[in-house]
Formats: sequence, structure tokens, C-alpha cells
Amino acid sequence: MKLENATALVTGGTRGIGRAIAESLTTAGARVAVTGRDAARLEETARVLNVLPIQADVSNESDVGRTYKQVFDAFGHLDILINNAGYGLFKPLVDTDRAEFDGILQTNVTGAMLMGREAARHFVSRGQGNIVNIASTGAVRGGAKGTAYYASKFALRGMTECWRAELRPHNVRVFLINPSEVITSFAATAGLPQEDHPSKLHSEDIAQMVKAVLEMNDRGFTTELTIFATNPKD
Repeated sequence: MKLENATALVTGGTRGIGRAIAESLTTAGARVAVTGRDAARLEETARVLNVLPIQADVSNESDVGRTYKQVFDAFGHLDILINNAGYGLFKPLVDTDRAEFDGILQTNVTGAMLMGREAARHFVSRGQGNIVNIASTGAVRGGAKGTAYYASKFALRGMTECWRAELRPHNVRVFLINPSEVITSFAATAGLPQEDHPSKLHSEDIAQMVKAVLEMNDRGFTTELTIFATNPKD
């Protein structure tokens, strides 16, 4: 697709991978809206990137409805949904709290479903569209202390395959992007130690690949893309 003058909605678009994707799309000429829960960070992102800011929680159904209303009021239609909002929690199973577990699933799974459902309704009515789900290498393998986060990404991968089967007849492309470790604030928020190193992935690397898969001619698409650092150093 041609990104110039395309319209895109990026959830969790005020920092990390989401912000890098929003910046990449605006640089390519797209009109972009971003969602986030932090008002100050939204305002700063809107000012710096010249995007439409929408304060919303993707796990809140009324917020999701309001988000799409604001997007349609501003842009008239939508071409691309980037389902990026999410966070992590890494604890041994024996220490995993029910409320924390539910919170991860509400944002990473239910939130993605709610955003994807509304986008799909719009895309089916238009006979075209693109959904990009940002998952993780944790969507294809388990790991110690990953019960909540890995479960959410396995679920997102499964939903992606279901959506793809349903939406391909309507010319809607559904992509899954699986980044490995990326230097963002994600690790600190999830309680994981992380040290930067020139060999590790950065947000702009993921954004570059998202842009690349979207720019392929609409007659085809990359169903799933996994991104690893070539030779990461701890």
C-alpha cells in the first residue's frame, strides 16, 4: 500500500515501539492518531510528531468506541490499525497474583480484541484495510516467569490467525510482528533488568519492519515476521 495520505491508528503510541511506528508512518506521509493513558505524554507526542492524540484505555469498551469516533471525525476513515498497547509482568507461577494476571490479559488480549473488532467492522464495510498486531517472540515459545505475559502473546497470535482467516476474503491484511528484546521502557515497567548495547534492537528497527510489510503491494502480505538482534550482547 502507499502510506502517503493513508490513515493510521497506533495504540500505545506515546513511547517505545508504538511511538517509533507512529513517527515512521508520519514521516512516510500518513495521517496518524495515537492512543495512550498518560495525558502529558500524549500532549508531548502530539506536539513533536504532529499526530492526533486520544486519551484512552484499550481495555475499556467505551474508550474504544470513543477512540474510533475521534478518528473518523478527524480522518473520515481508517486504513491501518497498529495494535501495540500492552505491558509485561514476569513472576514465578507460585507468586503470580490473580489481579495482576487479569490486568495483563485485559490490556494485551481483550484490548487488542476490542480495537481489532471495531477496525474489522470498518474494514469489511470498505472492502480493504490493515491490522498489525505487535506480539513478541514470547508468542511462539514459553519461558520461566512468563505465565501472564507469554500467555497474552500466545493468545494474540491465535487471534491473529483467526482474524486472518475471517478477513482475507474482504481484502483485509492481518499481520503479526514478533520482536525479540528491544531497548525500551518495557523492561523496567515489567520489573526486568536490561542493559543497552549497540548490538541490541531499538524501537526504530521494529518500526522499519512494520513500515516495510505495510508498503508491499496490496495483492500480498507477510503473515508473520519475527525480528531478532543479529548478535545480541547482555
